[in-house]
Parts: sequence; structure tokens; C-alpha cells
Amino acid sequence: MTPEQMRDASLLELFSLEAEAQTQVLSAGLLALERDPTQADQLESCMRAAHSLKGAARIVGVDAGVSVAHVMEDCLVSAQEGRLSLRPEHIDALLQGTDLLMRIATPNNAPGSGDIEEYVALMARLLDPANTMSTLSPAAPVMAELQLEAPEPKVEEPAPLAEPLPAEFVVAPKKTRRTTENGERVLRVTAERLNSLLDLSSKSLVETLRLKPHLATMQRLKRMQNNSLRALENLNVHLKDHALSLEAREALDDARRLLAQSQQLLVEKNAELDEFAWQASQRAQVLYDTALACRMRPFADVLAGQVRMVRDLGRSLGKQVRLEIEGEKTQVDRDVLEKLEAPLTHLLRNAVDHGIETPEQRRLAGKPEEGVIRLRASHQAGLLVLELSDDGNGVDLEKVRRSIVERQLSPADTAAQLSEEELLTFLFLPGFSLRETVTEVSGRGVGLDAVQHMVRQLRGAVVLEQTAGEGSRFHLEVPLTLSVVRSLVVEVGGEAYAFPLAHIERMCDLEPTDIVQVEGRQHFWHEGRHVGLVAASQLLQRPASQGGQQTLKVVVIRERDTIYGVAVERFIGERTLVVLPLDERLGKVQDISAGALLDDGSVVLIVDVEDMLRSVDKLLNTGRLERIARQSSQVAEAARKRILVVDDSLTVRELQRKLLLNRGYDVAVAVDGMDGWNALRSEDFDLLITDIDMPRMDGIELVSLLRRDNRLQSLPVMVVSYKDREEDRRRGLDAGADYYLAKASFHDDALLDAVVELIGGARA
Repeated sequence: MTPEQMRDASLLELFSLEAEAQTQVLSAGLLALERDPTQADQLESCMRAAHSLKGAARIVGVDAGVSVAHVMEDCLVSAQEGRLSLRPEHIDALLQGTDLLMRIATPNNAPGSGDIEEYVALMARLLDPANTMSTLSPAAPVMAELQLEAPEPKVEEPAPLAEPLPAEFVVAPKKTRRTTENGERVLRVTAERLNSLLDLSSKSLVETLRLKPHLATMQRLKRMQNNSLRALENLNVHLKDHALSLEAREALDDARRLLAQSQQLLVEKNAELDEFAWQASQRAQVLYDTALACRMRPFADVLAGQVRMVRDLGRSLGKQVRLEIEGEKTQVDRDVLEKLEAPLTHLLRNAVDHGIETPEQRRLAGKPEEGVIRLRASHQAGLLVLELSDDGNGVDLEKVRRSIVERQLSPADTAAQLSEEELLTFLFLPGFSLRETVTEVSGRGVGLDAVQHMVRQLRGAVVLEQTAGEGSRFHLEVPLTLSVVRSLVVEVGGEAYAFPLAHIERMCDLEPTDIVQVEGRQHFWHEGRHVGLVAASQLLQRPASQGGQQTLKVVVIRERDTIYGVAVERFIGERTLVVLPLDERLGKVQDISAGALLDDGSVVLIVDVEDMLRSVDKLLNTGRLERIARQSSQVAEAARKRILVVDDSLTVRELQRKLLLNRGYDVAVAVDGMDGWNALRSEDFDLLITDIDMPRMDGIELVSLLRRDNRLQSLPVMVVSYKDREEDRRRGLDAGADYYLAKASFHDDALLDAVVELIGGARA
């Protein structure tokens, strides 16, 4: 590439940056003028933007940009001077010109000369229908501009020359320096460099924190030396009554002097180290905060063009729609912003197409002809919360119900009983659409499931609510940043792991008696439901803890409707971690999403909760889920353990007796609850297995009596019943049973495994 070509490429890139910034100003200003054409400040900002683009286009030699920007500026100046009243057709044309300017500034997307001529002619007709400018070439308005604007003192561009400027005199326009609202200059930096800067700053912060233990050690050394000096002084006092040689006295004085000097030096250096550690930590914290702030952008960045898109889409559908935005300055990680653009665009198009009615329908419903879509962004508990609502007609629930039946997703009688919340969940299914025909806007089978998928990728959630006739509301929650995650750090197998707080329902300590057995799986009671219990050591393939803790540390994790309790060894505490991606050569590490550094410089792995829940389901389906040992079940083993089976069915009694005898247990049987109660009071047993429905005394009453008896209240109890309803399970477990097994899913291994879990093997 020649120097001239390099210069041209550099200038075109600057012009592209200028066009990107100024077309955003034009779009926002023109949409405001559409609502109120008399706003002088908006007219001024639009005119200045068009004027700046015209000057920039002339300097870089983009004649098409000069032509389009010039006629747009003429229109805006006429409106400023009162010679023209901006009507909808003027706004449409100016917006069309804005799009043309952006295309002109985009490489490989420039419009043809015919498009430019047609646009210039259109603007000429709108400015003066009687004007013959429509017959002029695109260069005509440019030449007219040169003649008219030459004497204007306010023009900041160079005077027109007959010959082009030499390369060494061509400079970029001043406006190409993009600035923020505060006047700060904006530079383009690659994402990789920002990531590297954040990584280095986080490591710098961790390294400065490692000075604290060194400082503590130095303080301890200072105290030890101070004690040594006092001990030497005491020795000197005791030796005064003894006759010492001159050499011994001088040696003692030298030791005291050297120790005092070293103590003074240690005090001074300790003070210097303390000051250095404080300053280093402060600077590292500022560096880290600044690096993190570089990744944060205002939420408005994802809204570029959305207001215009809603307006244009509404007009194409014969609707009047306005988008109102609140919280545009809410700071969000740039990676989150990029991933939010597609789902937000889809939801906005969905609101215009499905939600907002036509002006006629809105008039009949007593609403203003113009529909309003509101988008609100805010921070809540470390999350970005988005609420997108419209004042349209809401979701036609009966139409959803019919569509469910037509698509054979549910029988008609079942669909008729679905609640509003259940019906709305069907809208998030893949391929589900209420449109019968495919249009440019809807009916392609790519519906809200795509939105939900993209939001889940951001570790967020989306919920739909609606009120018939009044509109719909989407509630989205996503992390503010993907670079930093607030986590609960725990210990598993002697290693640190972090659970993101966004997926933690709660953390709790479980007593051994809180753990119950249901269908061969360990559960505990949490907020009115049984929650499955799994060991983090098995999921993360770490050695199980050998400690003798009386309580079990459990992290309750949730992903939508799936919830499990994960048993860990120790809670280390809550930390805000800088996410460090794993080496790509490792591929996808099961149950792990990334890494991070703790305050002491040690490594912690961040758990992928969604992946971990899939691992739990896989272990459950394959029957390989390990049980967590409970101290309360570690009963003393006799030479041969005795089990009492209580059931009024002869077949069930004999089946269970033979199974247990074959496994080596000593088995006694009882025909009903009363018979069993008498046996329990007269003999010793290691386990009770009982049915629920029995004559004279049922299993619930039997277990209740047993738990009230001082001698028997610690005896393990298993309930085996035909009843498999949640309330029946709850009754049995509340009465004091340790294990509940349904006969409907009963098989030999399930019973024997449960017995081994409760009392161990048949012999010591």
C-alpha cells in the first residue's frame, strides 16, 4: 500500500468514526423533533451534526457524503429560520438521509450514485416543490453551497480550492476526536487489551494484599526483640550483685547496645513497610477499579437505533408507537451489553407487533392512538434489572390455549385447566408462535425461546407478566458484569471452590436428624418441599472429608425450578472475585466455568451451577449418586443385627423377611401396629420396618409412640407404603421415620440398600 493509500485509509476510518457519532446525534434529535418540531436546541444540534459531517466528508473527498449532508443542512437551517415547518415527510426524509450517511461511511456498503441523486431530488422537492433542482446533478447543490458559504465566518472547514491539497497538508477534522458527555476524550482500545489490563490489575491487587502477613510477621519480630531486650536488662540487674570481669561487663554492654540499635532499626523499617503496604494497596485498588470501569459502559450504548427501529416498525405496521427509556446511564459491562442487544431487539419488535394495537383498536378501547413501550434499567443487588412493558392488549390467553392443543403440546382437557402463569411459559418453548403466517416481523418460529436462551447464557432470567387489555411486562435480570462475580467460597476436599451468589438459594447447617431417605435418596426439608442432598466431593471428584463434624454444611443452589442441596466441608466466606478464563486448551471443564485468585494469592475455581445440576441429574439417572454418611445412623453393630418387620400383608412380610434373612440379618415379624408395639417393648431391635395402613394401630401411630419412648426414640425407622403422595410422605417423616419407600417402586435392591444405609451390614 502506497503512502497516499495509507493516508486515505486512515482518513476514511476517521470519517467513519465521525459519521457513527454524528448520525446518532441526528437520529435522537430527529425523533425528538417528530414529537415537537419547534425544539430549538434539537434543531441546532441536528444542524451542527449535518454541518460537521459535510465538512468531514469534503476533507476526505467523499462527494456523496457532502451532497447528502448539504441538503439535510439546508432543510434544518430553513426550519431554524422559520421558512419551513417540519412535517412527518420531512422527518422521514431526514432520517433516510441519516441512514445514507452511515452507509456512505461504512466500507463496502456505500450506496450507488443513483440513490444519491434520487435523495437529493427528494429533498429539493420537499424544500420547494416548484424548485427545478430535481433536474440538477448531485454536484449542483455542492457548487451552490461553495458559492453561498464562502463568505460565512462560522464555517470551520478549509476554503474550496481548484486543486486538491497536497498530502502533507491534509488533516483530519477537529470533530473526529470523540468525547463523552463530560468532555473526556474517547480512544479505541481492543477488548483483549482491556481484559489483559483487568487481569494484571487484579493480580497486582492480590500481590499487595500478600504484604499483610509479612507486616504481621515483622510486628511479631519487633515484639520478640523487645522482650529480648527486657530480658537482657533483667539479667543485667541480677548480675550487678556479682563480680564480673571487665571483659564480661563490656560484652554485656555491647549486647544491650546492639539489641537496642537493632530494635530501633526494626521500628523504623516496620513503619516504612506499613506505609508502603498501605499506599501500594490503595494504588492497586484504584488501578483495579479504574481497569474495571474501562469495561463498563452506559446502558444507552445498547439502545443506539432502538428508538428509531420502534418508530419505523410501527409505521410499517400502521401503528403509532413511542419508546420511552429510563436509566440510560446505568453502567453495565460491555460484554453484557453486546449480548443484550439481540434479545432486547427481539422483545421490542415483539411488543410492537404483538402488543401495541392499531390506532382504530386503541380508540375503541379508550386509549390514546399512540402506543407507548417503556424500557427501564436499574441496579439491584449486583444485577442489571430490565423492565420492558407496553400499554397494548396483553397476551390472548385463549389463543395460547388453542395453539397448545393444535400443536399437540397438551390434551384439550389438560390445557383447559392451565393457569395464566403456566400458559405464559409455553410462549418460551422453541418454535412456539401465535402467528399463523410468516411475515417480516413474526411467525418464523424463532420466538421468546431465543430470548430466554441468550439471557441464560448471561446467567440471568426472564419472566413474562401480562394484564388482559392493559399490556405485557418482561422482567429481565442479568449480572452487571461478566468480569467480576460475587461468590460464596467453600472448601471441598481441601480445595477452594466458589458458588456464584446469583444461583444460591441459601446456606445452612444440617443436623444428622434433618436428613431423611425418600426412594433411596437423601433429602431435607426446605420451604415446604423435599430438597435432594448431594455431596460436592463426588460432583467435583475430590476426596471425601474424614472429619467428624456434628453438622453438615450445605449450599442450596437453584436454577429456575431445579433445586438441590450441595454438602461441602466448610464455608470460607463471601468474596468478590475477578473472573479469569480457563486456558482454552483445557476445553470445557465439567462443572467449572472459570478461575480466580483469593486475597492470599491462592487459586479458587468458580462452579458452573447449571452444569453441576446437569451432573446431578446424570448421577441420579444412572443410580451412581453416593450417600452422605450420617453419624446418627452409625449405630453400634452387634454380632448379628435384628430387624422387626410390621405389615398386615402376609406376602409383603414374607418377601421382606426372606430378603433380609438372605442378607444375614436376624428378622422378626408382626401382623399389625399393636403386635409390633408389643414386640418393640419386650425385645431389642436395630431397625423397624413398618407399613402405614394396618388394623388396630397404623404405622404413623406406631412411629409416634416409638419416638415418645425414652428407650426406643433413637431406633431407626423405615416406612414402606403403597401411598406415594407428598402428603403421605410428609406424615411419615414428620412422625419420626428416617426413610420412606413406596411399594409402587419397591424392588429388592432398594430395600436392602436402604437397610444398609440405616444400620450398616448384618454383622460387625
